[in-house]
Amino acid sequence: MNHWQFRPVPFKFQLSDWTLFSASVVLQVRAENALDETRPTAPPSPADAELMEGSQGFLIRGQPIAQRLPIISHVGGFFRYVPLQYQHCYIDLQQSFDSYRSKFSSKTRSTLTRKLRKYSQHCGGGIPWKTYQTPAQMRDFFRAASAVSKLSYQERLLDVGIPNSEAFIVQAESLAAEQKVRAYVLFDGARPVSYLYCPAQGDTLSYSYLGYDPQYMQLSVGTVIQWLAVEQLFREARFRYFDFTEGQSEHKRLFSTHQRLCANVFLLKKTFRNRMIIYSHLGMGQLSQWLGEFTQRVGIKTRIKKILRFAI
Repeated sequence: MNHWQFRPVPFKFQLSDWTLFSASVVLQVRAENALDETRPTAPPSPADAELMEGSQGFLIRGQPIAQRLPIISHVGGFFRYVPLQYQHCYIDLQQSFDSYRSKFSSKTRSTLTRKLRKYSQHCGGGIPWKTYQTPAQMRDFFRAASAVSKLSYQERLLDVGIPNSEAFIVQAESLAAEQKVRAYVLFDGARPVSYLYCPAQGDTLSYSYLGYDPQYMQLSVGTVIQWLAVEQLFREARFRYFDFTEGQSEHKRLFSTHQRLCANVFLLKKTFRNRMIIYSHLGMGQLSQWLGEFTQRVGIKTRIKKILRFAI
């Protein structure tokens, strides 16, 4: 069982992609390994661990569950709040690349081939890209990735671009010295247009940061670099899993070989403040979801996203 970390956990109150404000709660936090099929799928109980002094409860990230849970329920003297339930996606790399490729329908294989060919033609034949995995290569990777990240939708709109601090780069160099990181950059000539950064823990490589230049969105550069990276990982046969981590998207579902139902489970002491945080967070999330569905229904969601990606 993973150890608990004792730290403040922010509850972000977001409307669409904007964080309006946040409130922090001090919790005991641990992350489960959703790729380990021996992990229990029963909802965790407060009795599973001792509540530390100053702690408001527990947060279990990536908890495998057998079926969907109520968003809010009561367990003893705690609120159980489950704001995120998702299919955790991953790739089992213990097969041949040809076997992996055969999981896709003929139509999807044709689409992927067409996207690769289109980008190759754009570049004048061949696809220029590079793998970074040694300590000496890490700073070159971060220079290229940061140039893309500054332009990307992930950094400008969501503030989740790739970190570029000295501490993060030094950490990446340490991981590289132990063969625990793979990083990739896709180029258009000498211009970096997309990046993928994947640290490893044990035999699992994790999908941590992906970004692309929005001017290349129509060339599907995120899909191109993902496909090239996965193909290389199969050939390398160094890792057992490629883990798409928390959350779900069409991109993750497309490339994964396996999915497992998981949840982020909060167990918070029954106090007035915690009740207000939980119900306000839930209400804001539901409003944000309604706005997203409304803009999708009236046909303006994609247009708004494109405007925001270039305007912000």
